[in-house]
Amino acid sequence: MEDRYGKFMMLINNINRCIKRIENDQMHKYNLRSYHISCLYNLYKHKGITATDLVEMTQQDKASISRSIDFLQDKEYIYCQSKTLKKYKSPILLTQKGQLVAKEIADKIDMVLKQLDQLLTDSQREEFYQNLQNIYQALKNVQERKSVEDEH
Repeated sequence: MEDRYGKFMMLINNINRCIKRIENDQMHKYNLRSYHISCLYNLYKHKGITATDLVEMTQQDKASISRSIDFLQDKEYIYCQSKTLKKYKSPILLTQKGQLVAKEIADKIDMVLKQLDQLLTDSQREEFYQNLQNIYQALKNVQERKSVEDEH
């Protein structure tokens, strides 16, 4: 009998590991971590978004985004546009240094996606993402049912 769980977990973990290695290779020269990529990338693609927007876009927890923003601000990759608004409501912008790094990140992401695009047709890609969404939703439903059962 096929070990579906083992195969599923191995593939998901290996894909995640490859992505993290690609991200870390890119970030090493800037003394940044892979988890900074999503912040810089989204700030590059969407000018003047807030920390709240970043939490929503990246699906990372608020504390992680807050730590990333503090770090990126300390290293002068980003700055908050407003000094009067609360931290999570203030638009965040890239500095010139941040723009250069974020553009390099975006270019690398585009290059990787172009390579992946060669593997699937548009309809296969759409079906692939729909399948991933379905798997995610099914796992989330199991998790939520478990949480409700634990409460009772």
